[in-house]
Amino acid sequence: MTSSRAVQGARKASSSAATDQANGQELPDRPKGARNASTFQVADRDVDVIVVGAGHNGLVCAAYLARAGVATLLIEARDTVGGCASTVNDLDARFNICSCDHTLVRAMPFIDDLDLAAHGLRYLEADPSTVYLDHDGSPPWLFFNDAECTIESIGRHRPAAAKAYRRYLADARPVAELALEMGTGAASTPRMLKRVLARRGRGAARLLQWSRASALDVLSSYFDDEALVMPAISNGPTVWGASPDVAGTGLAGAAYAMRHMVKTGRPVGGSGAFTDALAASFTAAGGHLRCGTAVEGLLNRAGTVGGVRLADGREITAGAVVTALDPTAVASHWLGEPGDRAARRFIARARSQDPGEGYQSKIDAVITDIPRYPSLEDSGLLDLFEGRDPGESNYVISPTAAELAEAHRLRGHGQVAPRPTMMANVPSVLDPTMRSSDGHHVLSLEALFTPYELQGGWEDSSEPARWLEVWARRLQPGFLGSIDRYRTMTPDRYERELFLPRGYTPSYAGSPMASLLGLRRERSRYRAPVRGLFLSGAGTFPGAGIWGASGRNAAQVVLRNLN
Repeated sequence: MTSSRAVQGARKASSSAATDQANGQELPDRPKGARNASTFQVADRDVDVIVVGAGHNGLVCAAYLARAGVATLLIEARDTVGGCASTVNDLDARFNICSCDHTLVRAMPFIDDLDLAAHGLRYLEADPSTVYLDHDGSPPWLFFNDAECTIESIGRHRPAAAKAYRRYLADARPVAELALEMGTGAASTPRMLKRVLARRGRGAARLLQWSRASALDVLSSYFDDEALVMPAISNGPTVWGASPDVAGTGLAGAAYAMRHMVKTGRPVGGSGAFTDALAASFTAAGGHLRCGTAVEGLLNRAGTVGGVRLADGREITAGAVVTALDPTAVASHWLGEPGDRAARRFIARARSQDPGEGYQSKIDAVITDIPRYPSLEDSGLLDLFEGRDPGESNYVISPTAAELAEAHRLRGHGQVAPRPTMMANVPSVLDPTMRSSDGHHVLSLEALFTPYELQGGWEDSSEPARWLEVWARRLQPGFLGSIDRYRTMTPDRYERELFLPRGYTPSYAGSPMASLLGLRRERSRYRAPVRGLFLSGAGTFPGAGIWGASGRNAAQVVLRNLN
């Protein structure tokens, strides 16, 4: 998830520089060698570029701009940076706002470009990274970085599925490689086409076919066993809030192949160590970070955006503004009166869309015992861990396809399915620095779908306790007694604390092929049809998740418009 207007939690130990910047009132001096941003000419501007929203995409964008010598101000309404990629302090422990696993971001060049290792970023790897289970206690299977190890784990109980997985990988790898190249490359049709042609079209036809199909159709064409179909749906359309039988979700079928290409890892100290490193890189390059500062609107004069208006009434002028927020909300509420026809279409399109609604909740707990899964221990798969603690892995518990369809129906009525999709991990097993202040482990348990407008409301709801009970049915007897204390993040709380309207995380709905052709250009090319306004964040290509490609691509577009 990515914050819409503001973001949450960074580690105290590494955020002192950011806090000093946040409390200061002076705007940054222009860095030595700064470019003359004549394309963005605004008389007597305070800075060259303002980036609004210090989630990971906003941080990436701002860091690239600052390192290019652009006088950049990054504004964040929360007191700390990181958004849904952050790690927060609560219950005398540290919890990740969203999943602690990072995959696609590790394929991005900005880890080196922005010297993130020098600013404290270090990854640990669990292998197998994920254990896939169902609610009925059937034998699980393990996802390893190495495809052959994964196939061996599948074959222990599902020989036919193991053969199908090998056939699937042969078809899916070219699709995954091309999708990854398109997502991490420069945002222009000629550059994207050049990447496709360089591969002699390998994977392009199937990518087009899959991008038009549904995830259920793609996966079912390879697997007749739901044990292989449903985990990909749990990590794909379900976390996007989409139904797997909807056309346009088919690229979720490439997920297994892509994860074999890029190793999953966890930042030491929690997911927020990544965004802390980005903030440190930005300020080290001369960027100015101002947290605890809410933006109320854009300075849109004569069809040109030339700065921002803060909630306290102050105005800050700039040559350009990058909003790393929900583009729909920006167009609907921040632009004011429409400008030319293209701008009017942009605003009207945004205002005609129904507001999104949150569908994900998370339980964070301090626990005195590590959860163990009898179905795993009885499966004969423990030897494949080769001595590693199974508690290091992430666990995904998927419902059946019929149950998931029912979950979508119930969501529309403000109800949670009896057996929801669940994702559980204990990050402190792999990373001891994540232990609570009293030395206990910390648990993350996500549940989908949990509607914003729950019947009866979220206050005093018994739903979170029920999710724990449902999950505990898969665990060793008596595990619930080891939960010392916990908190629940529900859609209403995401709205209050992360400024996500209705608890909704924006996402990009276009396919790679739509992006290749430049459809919905403001989201795939990062430039709004309003002079001086650029877009980034989870609502732009390539979309949600901890990736950062949108932030990097947006920075490249801004820099191409500087003289």
